[in-house]
Amino acid sequence: MVKIVTRRAIGEENVYDIGVEQDHNFAIKNGLIASNCFNKSHSTAYGYVTYQTAYLKANYPLEYMAALLTANSGDTDKVQKYIATCMSMGIQIEPPDINRSGVDFTPAADKILFGFSAVRNVGQNAIACILEAREESGEFKSLGDFCDRIDLRAVNRRTLESLISCGAFDKIQPNRHQLMQDLPLVYDWAQSRAKDRASGQGSIFDLLGGFSATNNKNGNNAFEIAPKSQPVSDFPPQEKLRMEKELLGFYVSDHPLKSIKQSSLVLAPINLSQLGEQREDMMICAVVMLNGVKKVITKKGDPMAILQIEDLTSQSEAVVFPKNYERISSLLEVDARLIIWGKVDRRDDQTQLIVEDAEQVETVKLIMVELTPMQAVNIEERDRLRNVLKEQAGEKEKAKIPVIGVVQSGTSRQLVRFGRQFWVQDSLSALIALENARFPAQIKPLTGS
Repeated sequence: MVKIVTRRAIGEENVYDIGVEQDHNFAIKNGLIASNCFNKSHSTAYGYVTYQTAYLKANYPLEYMAALLTANSGDTDKVQKYIATCMSMGIQIEPPDINRSGVDFTPAADKILFGFSAVRNVGQNAIACILEAREESGEFKSLGDFCDRIDLRAVNRRTLESLISCGAFDKIQPNRHQLMQDLPLVYDWAQSRAKDRASGQGSIFDLLGGFSATNNKNGNNAFEIAPKSQPVSDFPPQEKLRMEKELLGFYVSDHPLKSIKQSSLVLAPINLSQLGEQREDMMICAVVMLNGVKKVITKKGDPMAILQIEDLTSQSEAVVFPKNYERISSLLEVDARLIIWGKVDRRDDQTQLIVEDAEQVETVKLIMVELTPMQAVNIEERDRLRNVLKEQAGEKEKAKIPVIGVVQSGTSRQLVRFGRQFWVQDSLSALIALENARFPAQIKPLTGS
């Protein structure tokens, strides 16, 4: 059974899906297939397995999703899809934690922790060493404590840099930049102590009481005497996210598109995981992160580009042909947040987006038009509003300011997306025209709406 609640977008022939609730009985589906060509024994087995997994997902969602993520950890697209599923289920995915994470994805306090095996540059020997030290002497108190208790032959400096950069030490010290500055000093200090212990020399502090795990007479621990660099400010949020993405393959602690998720849903209701469901001749709009740009020269000598893009649900490939590349090439920078328009192309069982236009999210402004319930349903009022917007549209390629209708009725507030043919070219001119036509309106940036 599929229940779909829909609302028609003003100025568009397509139905805008506000919400979709699915209750799909896979066993019945397979039973129907069995009556034609699918072996009934297989149908029964698939139905039984579907029932089991549905039961686990409904009753043990944390454990089920953690297992699903672990089983598919080698497939970036699937992991991103399952992380998006976790978000929709209200399950938060946390970065690795040096004191709580295990080898794989692990349920912990209503959340799922990234496992150490998912972090680049962290090998099996390093993981085993970390877990053994934690099991033997308890949680790590600082970077100095960690380096003093770990076999630095198994956990080298590159591994430590990766653990710091992906957020594994955040619960101990949230300033990742400070930890990176401290690391060379602390690492050399811990190596020196390890050599002294191996040669049987030790230090005066070790002789007074074994500082790596216990207190001395003054209540100090050995790791508290570990050297530190001068205090520095933390990395900017975008830089921290970039490092997370590089080491984990995903944005975990946050996502550059998360802050504009609600406005993006109204502006561009199609996400990348739905590309395969769209018609090839239909112009669609999506809000994405640009992960990679590969410039290509055609046989005629014209430049074009192949893009790697992602949103909160999936990753995909997009192509910008020469004609459009010339117009939007200045916007195509890695890590840019873009709103793109294009058409779906299917070739060799792969789905990609042919980009026709793009705009940086930071420069996109919305015009919010306040409508009463009467204006929203009255044909004359709607025609009057359409005419005002058409006059403000100007040239098609330059009309890049979206218009959103806000229908307010008591405490209820509905947002209605206008078709792109009603987008406007100049926000201030459109605002004045709408006000003169008795349609209260305001301008809002996409990033702050």
